[in-house]
Amino acid sequence: MSNAWALVARREILVKLTNKAFIIGTVITVVLIGGFLGWTAYTEERTSTYDLVTLSEESEMGQAVAAAAPVLDDSVIVEARTVPDDDTARAAVADGEADGYLHRSGAGWVLTTETDEGELLRVVQQAVRAAVIDQQARDLGTTAAELEAGSVVSPEFLVGDAEQAGLAQGVGFVMALLFFMAALMYGMQIANSVVEEKQSRIVEIIATSIPVRHLLAGKVIGNTVMAILQIVLYVGVGLIGLSFTPYSSFLPALGAPVAWFLVFFAAGFIALACLWAVAGSLASRVEDLQSTSAPLTYLVMGVYFAGFLLSGTAKVIASFIPPLSAVMMPIRILEGDVPLWQPILALVLMLLFAAVTIVIGERLYRRSLLQSGGRVSLKQAWSTTE
Repeated sequence: MSNAWALVARREILVKLTNKAFIIGTVITVVLIGGFLGWTAYTEERTSTYDLVTLSEESEMGQAVAAAAPVLDDSVIVEARTVPDDDTARAAVADGEADGYLHRSGAGWVLTTETDEGELLRVVQQAVRAAVIDQQARDLGTTAAELEAGSVVSPEFLVGDAEQAGLAQGVGFVMALLFFMAALMYGMQIANSVVEEKQSRIVEIIATSIPVRHLLAGKVIGNTVMAILQIVLYVGVGLIGLSFTPYSSFLPALGAPVAWFLVFFAAGFIALACLWAVAGSLASRVEDLQSTSAPLTYLVMGVYFAGFLLSGTAKVIASFIPPLSAVMMPIRILEGDVPLWQPILALVLMLLFAAVTIVIGERLYRRSLLQSGGRVSLKQAWSTTE
């Protein structure tokens, strides 16, 4: 059967699409992604209003704080009002009628609150400092700007800018996590499927009907299609959700890195899927799978940790080494200043890695799948005659 692999791939896809655990897990993940981005949008856009009381003779400072608050933090509004005496002010704070009581104490100012109001304290500190400096400058016959002239330190980054570096770090972690989840989840499912068919002797019946290499190709292609579709779904939900947050301005910068990640992911996943199938074929029982799949588990974990631990020269080198390049190169593209030839070269190396892995994996799979009686070693699988 020349299209036997397509039948196997179709079966793998249908099994996933009709699996309740898979559907529920996918829906939960989508809800979590949407919920996290929705909460981010809500908290970033939310405005906090604080009621600040002062004594009548100190009302000028209260009004200065109220005027400066939206400038210092556009999510904070301070409403200032006066009270007749200190006892009334403290009672208002204690009863929850006011959030803070700003008053003089010796040579400085004190903000009295019932509990820790960090956001209010930060705004009041900055506003009072600016107002005091401005008043002292006028007393000296000058301005606050003239007093602070030459004291401003401007940032300069040798590699990229701070916002883009922060974005690259966050997105890099997400890419590494998606690769880790997909490679481990689908990989273990492929390995379990192979060893279960082998342990139940079903594979011996299948092998009489279709070539073993078609069975391998169908499993790899079917699971790769589902993995890519699932990753595209998660990425799509994430990008749509991001457009409703204050970080929507970053979307244009994410297009190319995300596209490269999907391409690298597809090539890398095909190679790893083939190796997971080999891990299943080397085991004769489900109990053997832990030892045969351990090297692949460590490899996938290595890609995950490399995504946010490597930096500098190590990151550059890793971006050309498969399968690390599946995560590292898109991160470098997001950081900027990567010549086009570098991702192209990394992709060529990834495709070569996938091709070599498929050739070697196909031979190991074909020669170990029908062997039983215990765990098969790599040496045995390689040297066994068909």
